[in-house]
Amino acid sequence: MDRGALSLAVFGLLLICVSAAPTTKEQNIDIYSFYINSTVTSRYAVTVITSRVANRLNESKEVHFQVQIPKNAFISRFRMTMEGKTYDGVVKEKEQAQQQYSQAVSRGESAGIVSSVGRTLEEFKTSVTVGAFSKVTFELTYEELLIRRLGQYQLLINAQPMQTVADFKIDVCIRETPGISFVDVKGGLKSKELTNALTIIRSDEEVWVKLYPTREQQIKCDGCGENGLKGDLIINYDVVRQKPSGEIQASNGYFVHYFSPTDIPRISKNVIFIIDKSGSMYGRKIKQTRLAMLRILEDLSKDDHFGLITFDNSVDVWKPELLQASERNLQLAKDFVRKITDRGSTDINAAVLKGVQMIKRHPRKGSASILILLTDGDPTSGETNIERIQTNVKKAIGGKFPLYCLGFGFDVNFEFLQKMALENSGRAVRIYEDSDADLQLKGFYEEVATPLLTDVQLNYTGAGNLTQTTFSHYYNGSEIVVAGQITDNSLESFQTTVIAISESKIVKYEDIVSMKDVLGVPPQQEKFIQRLWAYLTVKQLLEKEMTLEGEQKEKAKKEVLRLSLQYEFVTPLTSMVVTKPEEEKTQVAHKPKEGEQPHLPVPQRPAPPSIPIASTYDYDDLDHYVSILPPRIVQKGTRVIGSGSGLSYFAKSIVQEIPPAVVRVQAAPTYPGTGGALGSGPAQAPGRAVTVLTESIVQEIPPAVVRVQAAPTYPDVFHDLVLEEHPTIISSVTVAHVPFPPENSVRILVPAKGPVDPLCYDVPLSSKLQLLKDPSSEFIMNGELTSHAGHGFKKLALHYKSKYDLNISQTEINYSDGSNLTRFTWGQQLNKSETDGVSLSLREDALDITMGTVRVAVLLHQKDGERFLWPAVHQQPKDITWQGILGKTNVEYELLHNSKIKIKDQETQAVLTTATDYSLPSADGEDCLFVTMQFVLQRDLSDFTVSQI
Repeated sequence: MDRGALSLAVFGLLLICVSAAPTTKEQNIDIYSFYINSTVTSRYAVTVITSRVANRLNESKEVHFQVQIPKNAFISRFRMTMEGKTYDGVVKEKEQAQQQYSQAVSRGESAGIVSSVGRTLEEFKTSVTVGAFSKVTFELTYEELLIRRLGQYQLLINAQPMQTVADFKIDVCIRETPGISFVDVKGGLKSKELTNALTIIRSDEEVWVKLYPTREQQIKCDGCGENGLKGDLIINYDVVRQKPSGEIQASNGYFVHYFSPTDIPRISKNVIFIIDKSGSMYGRKIKQTRLAMLRILEDLSKDDHFGLITFDNSVDVWKPELLQASERNLQLAKDFVRKITDRGSTDINAAVLKGVQMIKRHPRKGSASILILLTDGDPTSGETNIERIQTNVKKAIGGKFPLYCLGFGFDVNFEFLQKMALENSGRAVRIYEDSDADLQLKGFYEEVATPLLTDVQLNYTGAGNLTQTTFSHYYNGSEIVVAGQITDNSLESFQTTVIAISESKIVKYEDIVSMKDVLGVPPQQEKFIQRLWAYLTVKQLLEKEMTLEGEQKEKAKKEVLRLSLQYEFVTPLTSMVVTKPEEEKTQVAHKPKEGEQPHLPVPQRPAPPSIPIASTYDYDDLDHYVSILPPRIVQKGTRVIGSGSGLSYFAKSIVQEIPPAVVRVQAAPTYPGTGGALGSGPAQAPGRAVTVLTESIVQEIPPAVVRVQAAPTYPDVFHDLVLEEHPTIISSVTVAHVPFPPENSVRILVPAKGPVDPLCYDVPLSSKLQLLKDPSSEFIMNGELTSHAGHGFKKLALHYKSKYDLNISQTEINYSDGSNLTRFTWGQQLNKSETDGVSLSLREDALDITMGTVRVAVLLHQKDGERFLWPAVHQQPKDITWQGILGKTNVEYELLHNSKIKIKDQETQAVLTTATDYSLPSADGEDCLFVTMQFVLQRDLSDFTVSQI
């Protein structure tokens, strides 16, 4: 592996927390943009978090990236963008990542950490060194199938950026085809102080939740402070249950079946509670267990039968048979529970076998039997071999009823309980030692308190590669999900059959649906069912693998690995590798098992001291420049910005370590008329006076030197920067300097595809332009540029379905729905929702607009005393060829020699310059390659000009 490889093993989430902690209160490490975008389609959630961080200092700094991850989700993408280059993560087999980890350790480099940080989260931490006045963008994508519990799904988002953020947004969109029956938004981020920042828009099939807090709101809400937001946004919802047979969706050769009937009577249950009272349960644990059992006994129905077993090194049975939950029996049971005291060691084997024996000895026709074990430690008495205990319990139960194992605290062998539960159609749950442990116990019981069906079997015609299709119990408020591949492509209809036992009767749910009816997934979401199938398959195989041995175990692991690599899921068998510049350290992190402590990182070698080059100067509101006094030593990878008396230059070292080389960096021509000999005084041109520069390998001789030429007019004047390590330049590119946009034009950025600089071009002022158009959805956005100062637009107009019109100026907003005209002014708070997917959300200087599948934000900026507008497209349909000058994104170009780039078969001169990205509230400057508009758009300006906006 190259020294430039960074391996990150990062693992799934639905709750997220990203942190890039500032080094000072002045936010020299500034998170200037923080977006969370979560889209839930038919219970399958895909969340993207984008955090943009700037180093405002004139020296390199380490920026930390910290993510709290729910244990059920799989990360499917991680990328970093620095210095105009994007470093994408690649999912690899964990053994390969372990090799990289060993190599990192051998070099004394640190390891990233994945560790448990609570009941449902894992925390991933890593860091990257960001150069002076440079930026880094982190982007994380993760996926999870929401689980229905107690009649609702829950999406949990945690925001904790550790500082206030200029551009902070949380966007959640939930789409459910059957319809949404209810939605409830709560959590610390739904506080009184954030009321004006939170928007909830609901239709029959969609819910939009948007949280756009200002900097001021980020420090005043509950739980917030000078470090900004800190809290949860919790969205609970459920869907309409249209048919008892369930909901079926299909797309791209895959289907998913959601089965959750509600029109059936509850089944009475036989439940035995097996309670550990050994000495390790001393103190608060035994008190909370008693309190939880008292509450659970209160919730038993009159037709339920129950039993109580306590154990230490011996087994104590409250009553030898199961008793009906009558008022008298419940009172006797409560008296027994109040007297439970801790003592002795732990004989789990004898206690569980006793519970199995009791249930088998007292069967009741038409009832559902359940065993619930609560323990806080390893078996220390009687049979202590965990493999033999698991074998004994599995043989005794014989697949007749489920065993649920509750592990109290972290002294318990949770993997042992997990395997024993899975082998017996149950699951293991950790109970955390906290003040609410009794509520955790009762909360689990409520999930299994009301069985509706037993022995559930789901069958499908014309389908294969199915996920789990047999379930011992179906509980009220839960949901059974089955996914698979449609193997018969000639099917005109799809048939499902569900057979189960309700009380003592066999019930059957059959459904035949037309394939036309189940193929109604929007094109941009057509692969989500396939990914849902892969996610569910991997999840279930990981559980199944725990219960297998020998060849079957290896076969399951191979299939998990194959699917994880194919769908780029980060699972317990895979890791994510991110390759970065060689000057960065290598980090590797691996997901711990439940309750396992993370591998501690090897202490990091201290970085070599940063040696100042010379004094720092500040030219008005330009960047900080450093006057270079050669020869001086600088760290490899440092961006060196130099300012002489008559010119400015910029030396940049990159990337791959090879034998010593001399890198010659030539300054570009100075501004016309400014000239400039050393010592003649600063150039008088407007804008940034920095220039970059011919980068080429001159020859390979030691020591490595970055040679910066003063100006073409003085070819013999050089300044040498000796580097501590030997860099080289990957490509030879000449990039001349272009000043800021002329006063009679506006500069527009065009994103490029891949790890390259964006392109940019200038457009004359006062132009009336078609910005974006999609005839198929009847969406049009036009704009008129300002008539002076050259910053942005003075008017924007959005039209949708020949009915909705939105006209925006620097002072007011006029909205028409075809019947009524409504007028707003900037600075108002507005949340407005219409039919046809139209919604408006106004807060201070940002107007968020949704029209069908298009989402645009219009930002109001102010500069040099002028107010102007700028549109930012946040969401648009895929697979559509957009018209308009903003419709050109992800341009592919080839970087050639001699300052040229190539698009398709056309070449042109390109000049490195800067543009202001007004699509961000912070309006940051960004490097770009300047070309003509005709070259980028392949059309003339007149093709985009409109007479009226």
